[in-house]
Amino acid sequence: MLKRYEQFCNLIEKITVLILAAFLIEMLAVAWAHVFCRYVLGSSLFWSEEILRFSLVWFALLSASLIFRQKGHLGIVLFVNKFPDRLKELISKFLILVFFSVNLVVTVQGFILMGRVYDQLTPALRIPVSFPYAAVPISFLFMLLYGISDIWSLFNGAAD
Repeated sequence: MLKRYEQFCNLIEKITVLILAAFLIEMLAVAWAHVFCRYVLGSSLFWSEEILRFSLVWFALLSASLIFRQKGHLGIVLFVNKFPDRLKELISKFLILVFFSVNLVVTVQGFILMGRVYDQLTPALRIPVSFPYAAVPISFLFMLLYGISDIWSLFNGAAD
């Protein structure tokens, strides 16, 4: 069962990478269009800054979920590596539980917030505010899903 779950997480990871690539291309195209319109045509795009801001938030949070998947958060790795081996293991197990709990709370609260603002529109794009806000619960949901395999490993003695 864990093997199929890991395959599911790998699929989410691959889709996330594709989405991140799309965000990069979109941000580059919009930024170039904005600069061209402002400095060549003398008139800026009214919507470009808003879409770039929202895209950057999505990009950053989805990237954070991938880094979480690969256990690559530098500050945490450096912090844990400063301790003796036995203490490293205990701290790592404790952090798995802490991250899982935090991810669960942020995911739930993020979806609650999205429900509260679904009828508000952004100023320039006139899209629901819940779309840019969705980056938080969705990214943390991915981290939560990735953390389930960490919890599974923790309770089955296969934690790394």
